[in-house]
Amino acid sequence: MPAVDKLLLEEALQDSPQTRSLLSVFEEDAGTLTEYTNQLLQAMQRVYGAQNEMCLATQQLSKQLLAYEKQHFALGKGDEEVISTLHYFSKVVDELNILHSELAKQLADTMVLPIIQFREKDLTEVSTLKDLFGLASNEHDVSMAKYSRLPKRKENEKLKAEVAKEVANARRKQHLSSLQYYCALNALQYRKRVAMMEPMLGYTRGQINFFKKGAEMFSKRMDSFLSSVSDMVQSIQGELDAEAEKMRVSQQDLIAVNESVYTPDSDVTSPAINRNLIQKAGYLNLRNKTGLVTTTWERLYFFTQGGNLMCQPRGAVAGGLIQDLDNCSVMAVDCEDRRYCFQISTPTGKAGITLQAESKKEYEEWICAINNISRQIYLTDNPEAAAIKLNQTALQAVTPITSFGKKHEVHHPSQNVKNMENDKIIPNESAGIQESTQLIAPGTPIQFDIVLPATEFLDQNRGGRRANPFGESEDSSKDEEEDSLLQQMFVVRFLGSMAVQSDETSEVIYEAMRQVLAARAIHNIFRMTESHLMVTSRNLRLIDPQTQVTRTSFDLATVTQFAAHQDNRRLIGFVVHLRETLGEESMSAYVFESNTEGEKICYAISLGKEIIEAQKDPEALAQLMKSVPLTNDGKFMLLNDYSEEDGTLHEGEESEA
Repeated sequence: MPAVDKLLLEEALQDSPQTRSLLSVFEEDAGTLTEYTNQLLQAMQRVYGAQNEMCLATQQLSKQLLAYEKQHFALGKGDEEVISTLHYFSKVVDELNILHSELAKQLADTMVLPIIQFREKDLTEVSTLKDLFGLASNEHDVSMAKYSRLPKRKENEKLKAEVAKEVANARRKQHLSSLQYYCALNALQYRKRVAMMEPMLGYTRGQINFFKKGAEMFSKRMDSFLSSVSDMVQSIQGELDAEAEKMRVSQQDLIAVNESVYTPDSDVTSPAINRNLIQKAGYLNLRNKTGLVTTTWERLYFFTQGGNLMCQPRGAVAGGLIQDLDNCSVMAVDCEDRRYCFQISTPTGKAGITLQAESKKEYEEWICAINNISRQIYLTDNPEAAAIKLNQTALQAVTPITSFGKKHEVHHPSQNVKNMENDKIIPNESAGIQESTQLIAPGTPIQFDIVLPATEFLDQNRGGRRANPFGESEDSSKDEEEDSLLQQMFVVRFLGSMAVQSDETSEVIYEAMRQVLAARAIHNIFRMTESHLMVTSRNLRLIDPQTQVTRTSFDLATVTQFAAHQDNRRLIGFVVHLRETLGEESMSAYVFESNTEGEKICYAISLGKEIIEAQKDPEALAQLMKSVPLTNDGKFMLLNDYSEEDGTLHEGEESEA
């Protein structure tokens, strides 16, 4: 016999859309089988009715033959031979009537009864289990929705425990009903074969016995055929018994699982989190706007496929594209007093979709997986190794190492602004490798917000300067921007800043990057403040992309060191040398992640430095203006920003502010 398709009991607990899709195929098969069984039963009942009618007809015929003798025919003399002949025929008909009665009884027991039992027992059981499974599934969805609405700020442990217990009970009930339903559907694939062949086996045997006793009309070949059919039925019945025992044992094993399987967020204190994922799948709550101020949350099945985030509703055959994850950003957000919410933004900084995870483990693994995919690790030859290396770089010990640069024997030359020769910035080759403790003091606090919200609010009330994304500005800064020979804007995200002890080498920037990334990874900090970094020949300004308010500004002369990361070219950092009010000097390193290559930002800062030096000498400024391309309004233009032929932007590069 060919193999029988089966539903995997191990996938009953996960209840994925793929399992639901396969389940719908089994349900469709059961529905078709039910309809066909009803039609087949009607046909068999008609045959049985005809056979019963034949019994009654032959019985009536025998009586009528005997009644001929009792008739008073006016011309009935000489009918004795006819009467005796009819008596004989009556006996023959009575004998045939006995055979027909036996055949009718055999048809009732071996043809009609099995198909009725199959319909009333097996098909009705499947229908009942389907209804119970639907009720349990709906109850689980209701309990999960109630659990997802638990408040995050004013968390009630008693209420949380009650709701979690309710979810566990509903999930256990759904698991048990799904296991029973799957077992019934699997067994139905065997029973339907028996149910189709067993009635016809009884019908054929009854007919053959009838004809054998009547006239020995059938040959022994039919006996061998019926024998083979009987053996086949017994074989299928044996397979059914073995499979039923196997499913019973598997069902017991699956039910005897740890209670944590049913309880969401069971290990909230120290969940085992895999930060090296390059693909992820599971249920999430999707936030949908239904009006200007109203929203709804829908629980859907999400999975990653390459660089895409896909969504597959329950019962759907395939998933659809929700978000392109290449070069996107993901961060944790507070949304409607719900826990474990995060938001995915597009590469341009536009807010995308907001999702809610079921537990802390799922929440952090989804953020890590999307972050890994956004860096296009999946396109490498060994994505798993690349993800592990990336996270190891971020999670390296916070304890000081000899030098961040020791890991890179060959790296790009950093921009050291303290050595000027022939109007070009050259790397400081005389600076030796310093210990990390000499660069940054141990235990130095790290600031993860560039400006506190209260400070930003005060700046706006004081009339903070606004920068227009089209290169225009308010009157207060109009003259300053017109006088600036360089204006270049980049989209950056602030990662952190910390005080440093030296600015003599770019190693201090690499060490600051290492400590900032390690601190963010260890403390699970995924928020990043996005800003527009305006590089001019006078200063560096961080501008709020929505309000156009200048968050902070650094004079270009105070920027003493800047460099891009050797491996992750999107990381950029610079050191600012400031004088405090009491005459003391302080140095701070700022670390950013850019949408473009960090080398471009370094080049813009370097060009601004050269302009400052060249403005002291008119001849040097004229020579610099000849060597660097200018825009139509006489400002410096970054190399590779515009094509030489048509002046259009290259794909993926920053535009001039």
